[in-house]
Amino acid sequence: MEFILHTTQKVELSIHPVDQKGTPARIDGTPVWASTNPAILTVSGIQDGRLAVVAAVGVTGNATITVKADADLGPGIKTIGGSLDFFVTDTITSALPISVSMPSPKGA
Repeated sequence: MEFILHTTQKVELSIHPVDQKGTPARIDGTPVWASTNPAILTVSGIQDGRLAVVAAVGVTGNATITVKADADLGPGIKTIGGSLDFFVTDTITSALPISVSMPSPKGA
């Protein structure tokens, strides 16, 4: 899924770590956010990295926002991550966003 953003817009992203059963889970440390193309989108983590603000720079094109966190609550590191693809446009665009729920076991 690709999220469409106008060159004059920003959005707020949030993470909600879950375990294999979809139950809320803890992470160790502060999540790290990044943009694959900072010339198109910037990203800044806020509130201990659980939220991030993504802002269009003013240039059209594609960029992916990624976030990584440590799922190992001990001294080791087990990296988990997520990503969201964006298309930044300078035209008035209509979009039909589709939301996806967290996966759950079949038959539940």
